[in-house]
Amino acid sequence: MLKKDFYWLVACAVLGAASMRIAAAQAPPAPAAPAPPLPVFAPSLVPALFVDLMTAEGMAASGFDDSSWPTIDPKGLADRRGGGKVSFLWFRTNLTIPAQIGKFDTAGAMAVLTAYVDDCAEVWINGQMPRRAGIPSPATIQGFNMPNRVVLTDSVKAGDKFQIAIFGINGPISVVPPNFVFFREAKIEFYK
Repeated sequence: MLKKDFYWLVACAVLGAASMRIAAAQAPPAPAAPAPPLPVFAPSLVPALFVDLMTAEGMAASGFDDSSWPTIDPKGLADRRGGGKVSFLWFRTNLTIPAQIGKFDTAGAMAVLTAYVDDCAEVWINGQMPRRAGIPSPATIQGFNMPNRVVLTDSVKAGDKFQIAIFGINGPISVVPPNFVFFREAKIEFYK
């Protein structure tokens, strides 16, 4: 009797597993998360114009609007921040590109943000970090003390707006660094 009950138990388990496998095979797959935007590479030519964001004149078209964050004037970007050692900081600003900067007409120009953070950075534009696995992506960490050069747009229209968020990282991470996070350079380059 026990042997017969055992065979029934095994048969039921096999049928149950088979029906679960069939149900799993018929279930529609979960929708894939949207892929991040593809990176666009900045030209290696001399820019037609660049705007130094570490000066008051360069920051005139943008400003920090996050009320709970401290406001940093352009020259303050070079100040050492963070607790030293391994630390991370967010910097964020809104940028509106005007029709003209001095005598330079921005219409149709490619605009490239260069953010050079000591020691590394990730750059987010309008809530996205353009990247693809397995290929160079200018918005991701470029290396130790290497600038990020991220294309904001390949054809400027007057009034184009960008929210720029930069995640500064003190490194190297596996060796306790004695320094702090700061900007070596922040600028917008225009290419025509």
